[in-house]
Amino acid sequence: MAILFRRPALQRMYRKFIVYEVRQLRKSEHTFMVLIAIGIGILGGFGAIFFRFAIRFFQALAFGSWHYTLDYVLALPWYVKLLAPAAGGLIVGPIVYFFAKEAKGHGVPEVMESIMLRGGAIRPRVVIAKITASAVCIGSGGSVGREGPIVQIGSAIGSTLGQFLRVSGSQLRTLVACGTAAGIAATFNAPIAGALFAMEIILSDFAISQFSPIVISSVSATVISRHFLGDFPAFVIPHYELVSVWEMIPYAILGVLAAFVALAFIKILYKTEDLFDALVIPEWVKPVFGGLIIGVMGIFYPHIFGVGYETIDLALESKLVWYFMLLLIVLKLLATSVTIGSGGSGGIFAPSLFLGASLGGFVGAVVHLLFPAYTATAGAYALVGMGAVAAGAMHAPITAIIIIFELTNDYRIILPLMVACIISVLITTRLKKDSIYTLKLTRRGLDVFKTEEANILKNVTVGKIVKKQFETFQRETPFPEIKERVLKSNADYFYVVDEHEHVHGVIPAHEVEKLINGIEKPDDNLKAKDICIPVTYYFNVDDTLDTVIKAFGSSSLDEFPVVDEHIPMKLIGTASKNDVIRAYNQEMTKRDMVTTVSGYIGSADKFKIVKMSNGQVLSEIEIPGNMVSKTLKELDLRNKYGVEVILIKQNFDPENKEMQNVITPKPGYRFQYNDVILVMGPEENVRKLKKAG
Repeated sequence: MAILFRRPALQRMYRKFIVYEVRQLRKSEHTFMVLIAIGIGILGGFGAIFFRFAIRFFQALAFGSWHYTLDYVLALPWYVKLLAPAAGGLIVGPIVYFFAKEAKGHGVPEVMESIMLRGGAIRPRVVIAKITASAVCIGSGGSVGREGPIVQIGSAIGSTLGQFLRVSGSQLRTLVACGTAAGIAATFNAPIAGALFAMEIILSDFAISQFSPIVISSVSATVISRHFLGDFPAFVIPHYELVSVWEMIPYAILGVLAAFVALAFIKILYKTEDLFDALVIPEWVKPVFGGLIIGVMGIFYPHIFGVGYETIDLALESKLVWYFMLLLIVLKLLATSVTIGSGGSGGIFAPSLFLGASLGGFVGAVVHLLFPAYTATAGAYALVGMGAVAAGAMHAPITAIIIIFELTNDYRIILPLMVACIISVLITTRLKKDSIYTLKLTRRGLDVFKTEEANILKNVTVGKIVKKQFETFQRETPFPEIKERVLKSNADYFYVVDEHEHVHGVIPAHEVEKLINGIEKPDDNLKAKDICIPVTYYFNVDDTLDTVIKAFGSSSLDEFPVVDEHIPMKLIGTASKNDVIRAYNQEMTKRDMVTTVSGYIGSADKFKIVKMSNGQVLSEIEIPGNMVSKTLKELDLRNKYGVEVILIKQNFDPENKEMQNVITPKPGYRFQYNDVILVMGPEENVRKLKKAG
């Protein structure tokens, strides 16, 4: 069979069969997405299971036992605890820096960046790199969690499958989120939390069209996980309850303290990254140095090794003394920051839970010591602290509340949990705009807070939608003439101008009809200047549509005048709300098309031509040397070659796509070496442009 499929004819037949089946499924988009979501959920579930066993495998290699427990590690010789994290760093460093740089760090920002810049396109090799690097890092004692890696692993699975099936840009982003949900759900046995994490953090969107496949993927992954790993909550929680209504006061105080611990976590983590970045040693060696620091700390306090769930359980069971939990906060902050800052691979959610459990346990122990009759034991506060610190660090209260509920499978403590989480998020968002995830993107120059609409419309000028046909009245035009023309015309707006065509006002046709059909007959002595609405908003052809759409939001008019930029208030055209909306829809369609095509356009050939249904083609073209240092406006490719530049890729490198920056074309953009443009036009014109260099 293997020999048969090496024959080119059979390979082509097989590919045609797959394409035909996919096209048949796509006739019902909802069914298609649901089926793909189920597949991603199953793959994500198995990926999470494999990842957990990979961690255990490397723990056995590093510490000498498959049954890794805190008591076992405490009894190990000091040199094992010192050298194990460093040995892990020696493996992680080359994987990250020579195979897939995306595997560095906690993974979630990289997924968010792929959605922002590449429409969800993630390299397939990330799956292998992230599983290996993170499993080695966590298994050898790195002070990180497993949720960040599984988010990136699941997302890469979803992205790879979407690129193989050549789905649209918006569908690819949804499939990436499906992979995220599947990974979280399978790892923590938490299907609701997995779906909410994907929608609140990865997509920042709760659209119903995305909700169904994400939930289905999350459920599918949970079914796989429960079948092989069992249906157990991640933490076993003793019986807790709200002892007294007055207990809400210390829980509120815990929310405030959790906010400041979350802020300290964000600050120290990124400061540590900066310190390691400043070290003048090879990048792949830095994880070894970080591992030695972790090893020194672990000799005395191995509680910081790995995900730390056993220590969290001790805090939840009120088995740790208050001063030791206070010490653990400091140790875990430093250990996680050093692990990630030095180039290790792992998540920050489990460390957030660890910090929250330690902080909550400390607060609870003190409060219960002072008011034993009115407060619960320290374990209840540890549980609430877990959610509060995680919510503050992620800026995601809904996800934190639900994920703690599902991790513990206990509803009794939900009220103080909600209060503490909301207080924590209110403070952290007030004092720091970026979460622990988005700060990494902001430091790379990406604005994660700008809206999609503004971002798109900022790149489209009024000149692209201006209509040159419009109807005018002179200022002294009498009402009978206005009435006659309005009734005969199909225009919705008439502009009042002077003898120099300077616009002074606008007359909506419906306002004239109101006057005609009113109870009182209008005075025939009325003139255009008497009934026009003064011009409040006007634009020239170089203004962008993001400013126009804001003006429509503040005005009752659906059309604005466009004036000459050199002659003040001279009317040259109009811009309507419908035209702005149409332009927005076109840009969204174009963006989806671009993100779809740019993800796989060069998979078979570096600059392959893709034929579109309208007879035109899409193609990536490397900028010829004679076009470098020239602007789009100077090159005038539309008029010279009859093609439109859809997208520009800076620093193009097929083997290192994370270094690329994808931007929309602007007239003043000056081309550089290694720039690649995605152009659309007739195939003959595209080929002429290719030969121009």
